[in-house]
Amino acid sequence: MGGGGSIANDGEAAAGGNGGGDEVTFTVVMSCLTAGAGGLLLGYDIGVTGGLTQMESFLQAFFPEVLRKMSSAKQDAYCIFDSQVLNAFVSSFYLSTMVASLVAGHLTKTLGRRNSLLIAGVLFFAGTLLNLAAVNISMLIIGRILLGVAVGFSSLAAPVYLAEISPARWRGAFTSSIGLFANFGFLMADMINYRATTMARWGWRLSLGADVVPALIVIVGAASIPDTPNSLALRGRLDEARDSLRRIRGAGAAAADVDAELKDIVRAAEEDRRYESGALRRLLRREYRPHLVMAVLITVFYEMTGGVVVGIFTPLLFYTVGFTSQKAILGSIITDVVSISSVAVAAVVVDRRGRRTLFMVGGVVLILCQVAMAWIFGAELGTDGGRAMPRGYAVAVVALVCMYAAGLCVSWVPLSSVVTSEIFPLEVRSAALGLGGAISSALTFMQSQSFLEMLCSFKYGAFAYYAGWLVMMTAFVAAFLPETKGVPIESMGAVWAQHWYWKRFVKLAPAKQADGPE
Repeated sequence: MGGGGSIANDGEAAAGGNGGGDEVTFTVVMSCLTAGAGGLLLGYDIGVTGGLTQMESFLQAFFPEVLRKMSSAKQDAYCIFDSQVLNAFVSSFYLSTMVASLVAGHLTKTLGRRNSLLIAGVLFFAGTLLNLAAVNISMLIIGRILLGVAVGFSSLAAPVYLAEISPARWRGAFTSSIGLFANFGFLMADMINYRATTMARWGWRLSLGADVVPALIVIVGAASIPDTPNSLALRGRLDEARDSLRRIRGAGAAAADVDAELKDIVRAAEEDRRYESGALRRLLRREYRPHLVMAVLITVFYEMTGGVVVGIFTPLLFYTVGFTSQKAILGSIITDVVSISSVAVAAVVVDRRGRRTLFMVGGVVLILCQVAMAWIFGAELGTDGGRAMPRGYAVAVVALVCMYAAGLCVSWVPLSSVVTSEIFPLEVRSAALGLGGAISSALTFMQSQSFLEMLCSFKYGAFAYYAGWLVMMTAFVAAFLPETKGVPIESMGAVWAQHWYWKRFVKLAPAKQADGPE
């Protein structure tokens, strides 16, 4: 996973460890894979809809009016897929994710991170089976709702779980791995869609049912890994917290190091118990002003990169510029490979170069790509969508989407999870992430419900709209996001207290100052 650490079985000392503090144990690896499988399901369930909603067998079974528009020679290219019922199929997933996020924060705190992942796995399995057996739109939408609730739990529990079990020096790599698995989910969805497109009658069932295997992996994995020491300490189960910490840090970890780390965790948990209720109200206090701003704005800005929209609708976008259905999915597969490579690069450099540098580089690339796409669509497809785009420009659109995916996947895709999972104190962490998850799901629901209609109405101006957001968010990160590279999660308060702007809100408690940063 980077660095010079080693992987050891729970009962064996790891060569090259650093008193256990920087050791990557077998338990940690298994935990990462379990949480990553949740990310794979997230990517798959988002990515599958793009190819599915232009698949002839699926449209013939559920949306024949869209299929008729695809066959019309006089149809406005911008408006082919503008269908409210089709939008409802896509967006119901995000609406249920939003509702689940409102309760997932509380349940993740009371039931534990591990149990939340287990609940998510069961819901993933149930939703997949319902979609696989669907005979009408109602069954499709109910299945998507169950999958959305599963994502609401896993997208909150997985990054917090990884942030709480990983060594500080590799925390960015571990938490950003969720983004890597999500992109593997996108690739898996597009490859299955590419094959399913050639199946005349039941190809869509293959697309909707293929994620039953990773759902089972989440269930089995979550049942076999320990809960995090932070979560156990928060619930007063100190003996279990110590055992969990020993499993996570490995047999090579010195007992004194484990006890010292547990002491910090218990101290944070005791502070949280003094404020056991009203976490959302506490976020409104002055000392939590930076955390509230980041919980809201990092989430809003991530959604307004346009990344989720491109992730959902990439095959439809390529179909719009003139590619056939199968070639449009092939173009999406190429984009997925670029995304995976870029997330892998981000996982390697995030703890070396830092969060802010990657945000800046990604922001510049994203702005240039959106501006270029707006120009190509406006100049070559026309304002009425009545002209055929020349093949050279259509290929340029594919290249720009790949560049866009690269910029997104070295910056906002992994870092939005990394930053929001590590900057919050334990006493407000679940509430802040639950709030962020609800905002994220609400914005994704709005965009997935309205993007095809916006594309039909705004034409090429839709890309200029996202470019404006990217300028704003890159400037915000440059001015207000502190660097958190290598800072132990229990010592994050010092980062805010030393920031040029946020220090007016956050002051270190005397006890914290006496202990000093770790």
